[in-house]
Amino acid sequence: MSSNEQHDIERNKTVARRYFEEFVDGRRLDVLEEIVAVDAADETRVGPGGTGTRDDFRLHAQSVWDNVKDLKITVTDLVAEADRVIVFWRIQGIQAGTLFGVPASGRAFTGHSISTLTIRDGQVVRYTVLPDRLGIIQQLSDSRL
Repeated sequence: MSSNEQHDIERNKTVARRYFEEFVDGRRLDVLEEIVAVDAADETRVGPGGTGTRDDFRLHAQSVWDNVKDLKITVTDLVAEADRVIVFWRIQGIQAGTLFGVPASGRAFTGHSISTLTIRDGQVVRYTVLPDRLGIIQQLSDSRL
């Protein structure tokens, strides 16, 4: 691998870490404008292969912010190759609104997720996530599944 390719991979990992630590956890909308392309696609909102806008990312994060009190996002690992970064991360908080169809319970929960970010020229152009839905639902529900 050339030093330029290694530099690009490290830059992409930095962008991915900033997405979670500064934007989602830190609630910094200015970071969103810096590191997410105007026409980027958040597949959680537009579906696989869909097209979208930066605003989809804001709406996705706003939903999390509205429904989880004491939110803490922690990046636990990053793996990158070419223009893709796989981010392993943890979400912790207290359910304040509906999550994965479960009405607000006021319960604390922890979930582990894996996200894929495609990054070009220092900006996220595509995002998808595989959340630990079952684990979170089990923690929030009155009965165990």
